[in-house]
Amino acid sequence: QVQLVESGGGLVQAGGSLRLSCAASGSIFSITGMGWYRQAPGKQRELVAAIRGGGSTSYADSVKGRFTISRDNAANSVTVYLQMNSLKPEDTAVYYCNAQGIYWGHWGQGTQVTVSS
Repeated sequence: QVQLVESGGGLVQAGGSLRLSCAASGSIFSITGMGWYRQAPGKQRELVAAIRGGGSTSYADSVKGRFTISRDNAANSVTVYLQMNSLKPEDTAVYYCNAQGIYWGHWGQGTQVTVSS
């Protein structure tokens, strides 16, 4: 069992920055990858950024060059960060952390990011 706790959302003006954090605890040895997704009102949830066990990363085209995903490994936890720079109003959404194992996937509770124009 893996527990995910997200933090760092909020309200920011266009052009500003936010950093989201997702702390994973529990059976972290079983995690093969983690990522951030987002869902705007009336839209489907979409992948924003992902980081795999070996450290390789991938990004949605809409956030390349503006967002950076990173990971910090500790003895009993893993924290994944999403640094978001040059934010745009279209980045407004609920952001969800996701952890994947070989046979399972688990979501965080979501954190609201609102970018005002």
